[in-house]
Amino acid sequence: MPNSHKPFLWDAAQRQQLLQQHHEHNAFPVRGKVHKVLGPMLEATGLPSSIGHACKIHCSTGHSIEAEMIGFRGDYSLLMPVGSTRGIAPGDAITPLATTPSIEVSEHLLGRVLDGMGNPMDNLPLQSNTFLSSKHTYALHGKRLNPFFRHIIDTPMNLGVRAMDACLPMGWGQRLGLFAGAGVGKSSLLGMLARNSDADINVIALVGERSREVREFLDLALGAEALQHSVVIVATSDMPPVLRLRAANMATTIAEAFRSDGKRVLLLMDSLTRVAQAQREIGLMLGEPPTSKGYTPSCFSILAELLERSGPGEGDSGDISAFYTVLVEGDDLQADPIADASMAVLDGHVILDRNLSEQGHYPAISILKSVSRLDAQLSTPEALQAMRTLRQKLAIYERMEDMISVGAYETGSNPELDNIITLLPDIRQFLQQQTHSVCTRENSAQRLLELVSRLVVHS
Repeated sequence: MPNSHKPFLWDAAQRQQLLQQHHEHNAFPVRGKVHKVLGPMLEATGLPSSIGHACKIHCSTGHSIEAEMIGFRGDYSLLMPVGSTRGIAPGDAITPLATTPSIEVSEHLLGRVLDGMGNPMDNLPLQSNTFLSSKHTYALHGKRLNPFFRHIIDTPMNLGVRAMDACLPMGWGQRLGLFAGAGVGKSSLLGMLARNSDADINVIALVGERSREVREFLDLALGAEALQHSVVIVATSDMPPVLRLRAANMATTIAEAFRSDGKRVLLLMDSLTRVAQAQREIGLMLGEPPTSKGYTPSCFSILAELLERSGPGEGDSGDISAFYTVLVEGDDLQADPIADASMAVLDGHVILDRNLSEQGHYPAISILKSVSRLDAQLSTPEALQAMRTLRQKLAIYERMEDMISVGAYETGSNPELDNIITLLPDIRQFLQQQTHSVCTRENSAQRLLELVSRLVVHS
């Protein structure tokens, strides 16, 4: 039986009408349109999307730019592109994506350096042959844990930095801040911690760093061997603020994923100050009132939210031990609101002293100004007493240091101080360490006990 269906043929008029409709209508499913560009932020109309969701801007020049919804103003939606605003024109189409920003985490990320979008910076593909047992995608803003079900921090970890292992013990799941001004040795100390600690996996976030320092940190401070069990997230200082914030959240999300798989993770973030500065830029553009030092209220809330994501896990999961560097403006801890706010949330602080750094004392850790809030539950009674004795002796010397320097102190007037002055070279040698040297926690504790016994016997 012959086929009674004839092929449908368009005449010239119909073809012309279809072409006209094609040119008059955008090829993308228009859900919103660009209304105005305000610096690194833009206003959009007709965009049914919620805060934190990702969108895609289809530029008239032919390329697409991802953006994140950050707020609303009247009838307009406020978006922050994760790239440059160049090429965006009024009326460009915007389509909301289905999910919030997320990343697939597995062991294929180890040894890789990613940008704030989760793309490898070496332009090589991510090989995902070996996956975690909990293989799925994680949202960048994480999941809040119930404090009631979190582990108790009672197991000390080995940092491989003698001054910290002996005098500032850190437990698995503890979070410490590294507070210092510029050029005092924060990055070098982070590299030592990444190389020497007994963590299963390192997750390192370089937020707002200079481009030059990224390669220096990877090659000199971290090294190829430590990189093999590390994941590095980089968002340099020239990146948009939303991308710098995303890098901090991405690093924390990756650490959370490995923690949920039972790993002991060391999270290193440099720096928390630049995270707060990125949020300050966004907050000011949204119209938030500036408060202390120009920081908006959202800066302090986002710091607490970010810091509380690390720490001990629940049930059979692992732990995230974390170091957050804080760039102290003018080396004045009292005048820096970010230092004050983060110090209140963290489980201790390590102060790097510029005077020690200028004397060639490395690492330039001020033992008297630094505190580990969990030292009593992580140390034996003998080790705890040795720490306190060393602090007492250093405090005595610091109180008399100016008089000793100008020659106003007469030897023999205070036998205890005389003994401290005699042993001061040994104390300084104990607290210093070469960049690439390694020591164990047990050896550090033993050397501290021997040093303190000499201080006590002769005092």
